[in-house]
This record gives sequence, C-alpha cells and structure tokens, in this order.
Amino acid sequence: MTSAYDEWVGREEVRTQRIDATVVQAMAATLDLERAPGEGEPLPPGWQWLFFNAAARRSGLGVDGHPRRGGFLPPIELPRRMWAGSRIRYLADVPIQSEATRRSRILKVENKVGKRGSLWFVTVEHTTLCDGATCIVEEQDIVYREATPPGAVAAVPERYEGQARWGREIQPDTTLLFRYSALTFNGHRIHYDQAYARNEEGYPDLVVHGPLTATLLQQLALEYGDGRPLASFEFRGVSPLFVPRAFRIEGHTREDGSLALWARGPDGELAMSATAVLR
Repeated sequence: MTSAYDEWVGREEVRTQRIDATVVQAMAATLDLERAPGEGEPLPPGWQWLFFNAAARRSGLGVDGHPRRGGFLPPIELPRRMWAGSRIRYLADVPIQSEATRRSRILKVENKVGKRGSLWFVTVEHTTLCDGATCIVEEQDIVYREATPPGAVAAVPERYEGQARWGREIQPDTTLLFRYSALTFNGHRIHYDQAYARNEEGYPDLVVHGPLTATLLQQLALEYGDGRPLASFEFRGVSPLFVPRAFRIEGHTREDGSLALWARGPDGELAMSATAVLR
C-alpha cells in the first residue's frame, strides 16, 4: 500500500565531522568517568550519537524544540516524536580525532494504529566510515504519534521480573540532562523545560534521554564483558524515566554468551530492554 511519504524512502544524507577529543572529554565528565579516552583510542559505543547532529537555526525549530518537519526526514505532522530503538553493528573502531563520515538513508516509512491513535514509524540506516572503511552500521527507529489528550490517565507499567547478576543505580539530575542535551545538540524541551514537559506533553517531570540510557547500558556491557568490545547492540525503549527518580541498569550473561540488559524504573518497571554481543 502506498503512502504520502513513499517518496522519502531511499533519501540519503551525508555528514562529515572530526571525532573531536574535547567533545569526548566533555562526555566523560558528564558520565562522571575517572578517565576520558584520548586521541587515537576507540570512541566508546553510543558516543557516536554526540556527532553528526544537524545544527538547525533557532528560527527553524518547532514548538517542541526539534527542527521543523521536512528536510531529510518526511514532514509527518503528528506532534510527538521519539527515538524508539536501534539495532547497531560495531564493525571497526572509530579513532578519536579521526575524520569520520556518516551516510544516512531512509529505509522505510510505515503507518500503524496504536491504543492512542495513529503512529508513523520511520527507519533510518546510519553508516559511519573512517578512511573508507565501514565502522558502525545502525538502524534507528523514529516514532511519530498523536498528542496525549488532556487529563488522560497514564498506563501503570507492570513490574519487571528480570533477574540481574550485576548492575548499578543511576541518579539522574537536571545537570546530567542539560549536559547531554548540549553535547548532542538536542533541543527537545522535554529534557530541560519542566513546564513544557508537564503541561504540553503530559509527563510528570523532565524526561531522561533514551539514547543516554542506551549509552549507560552499553557502558555496563563493557564493564561485565571481560574487556571485549561490542560487536552489536540493540535496544528498545519501553517506558520513560524521569528526573529526579533513581533507576537501575542491570543485566546478566545468557547461555549463548550474549548479554541481556535492561533499565529498571524506580517502581520496578521495565524502562528499556537491550541485547549486547561481544566480539
């Protein structure tokens, strides 16, 4: 079945950027790491999201702080959009201070109907290259949805029963969200404008970035992965996390050697699920 956005399928965009060590140092400080990786060392997994982000002019932003509809992504008019998940293959290291290129291509645009109305799913493939070699291939799912009706009662998430072998608590605060928004040049107001998050999008407080949680889960995988780098990582956002409520990142090793990972919300709910495979 054809849709109004079929012509966007196959569209491509190319961006080239130096993997700047000062940005890496700022990210390490944001995550409160004792040491930042230096020039020539591999960029940690998830940190590729600090780069290749569009610098839209302030006059080109929508009410939500995102760039207005159109351009590379299709001009879907539904007011809410979110990064729902990704499937990533890490094929080679991206050295810090190297010049890298990201080639983006829209793979598909699909319409579905959920419990609260129409949903559009846009899948984008991002391929990161250094010196002509493919280093990272990621399929990213972006979801557009209708606004939550005023006074709507939020669904109560079920408690997650996953049994963790290891993990730790994360205490998100407004400084963490501010720094990560700045590093990723993410203007989405749900991460820094409490009044907007509450009154316009119906959240109880500021929302923790999904890719930030996914980055923390990848960091956890490296800590418990016998020092081996990641070969692949996939994640799916399930329910949002909010400042200032602490949450946990947890996991265990499966029989096949892959790592089952998740973020468990403050009420025991599943906030994000993920799988990591080590090289």
